[in-house]
Amino acid sequence: MSKVKSAQEAISTFVHEGDCVAMGGFVTNRRPYGLVNEVIRQKIGGLYVEGGPSGGDVDMLIGAGLVTAISISYIANSGYTAVCRRFREQIENGTLLFEDFSLDVHTIAYHGAALGLSYVPVKNMLGSDLTDKWGISEETRKKHPKLPAKKFVIEEDPFNPGSRLCLVPTPKIDVAFVHAQVASPDGTCRIVGPQFQDMDIAMAAKHTIISCDELVSDEEIRRHPELNTLTGLTVDAVVHLPYGAHPSQCFGIHDADPRFYLKYEQASKSQETFDAFIKEYIHDCPTHNDYLDKWGASGLLNLRVVGGYGYVPGLKRR
Repeated sequence: MSKVKSAQEAISTFVHEGDCVAMGGFVTNRRPYGLVNEVIRQKIGGLYVEGGPSGGDVDMLIGAGLVTAISISYIANSGYTAVCRRFREQIENGTLLFEDFSLDVHTIAYHGAALGLSYVPVKNMLGSDLTDKWGISEETRKKHPKLPAKKFVIEEDPFNPGSRLCLVPTPKIDVAFVHAQVASPDGTCRIVGPQFQDMDIAMAAKHTIISCDELVSDEEIRRHPELNTLTGLTVDAVVHLPYGAHPSQCFGIHDADPRFYLKYEQASKSQETFDAFIKEYIHDCPTHNDYLDKWGASGLLNLRVVGGYGYVPGLKRR
């Protein structure tokens, strides 16, 4: 059965107000911007975001007023903005619930969620102020059923008396967004290059939406099963979105787009200029193709990676 849907259909079907959503990719690498843009168009809010190593796509959700709480290890547009500005402003103003974990703990927690575990034991945060400071109090957590009752619990290791473990709850993900280079109608997808947390969040989520640069037949993707990343059993919708990771880089296909990041670096400095940016590049672009037209064919083609390099030599990044 074909799981191919438009971005509008996939988001309206599987993403709902107040959902816990998790993002694939890594900061400026293979982020699911095309799917996030559609969430913004449909103004689906009250979201609880599992970001891990987050980027500008999550910052746009925050700036659009669609995020209630976020759990991340950091959020940046590396090389352009050290800490994403819409996130920073809401944290400073106290208008966004925020919990902070180390990157390695997030990775372990996502893997635990994929295995069906309710928590994972780690040592990584012990001895740091990540165990001393809670972004979201127990009292506040009681008001938000999507949040775990505690940030963590510290207990003695039952197998090594005298040693302590930090028990970290795993997220209950409603929808995972993942961008892949290749996918087929039955939901099988192929991520080329670094996979980051994408496999784990896809397996952990109740629903997974895959966007892809190339949509091939089921028969074609099965010719080399050893190259495939996710089975269709874990995927609910496949959305054909060439440049669906734009402006982030997508291994083997295109480099990151400095034009976007430089514009966003300036636009995200205030809510007023951010709103104007979102209107111009998302709300005034009803479809992904309209969005691509906005950036121009020549500009997008100039981002295609050069064989033997894996990036665009000489690309002016600042």
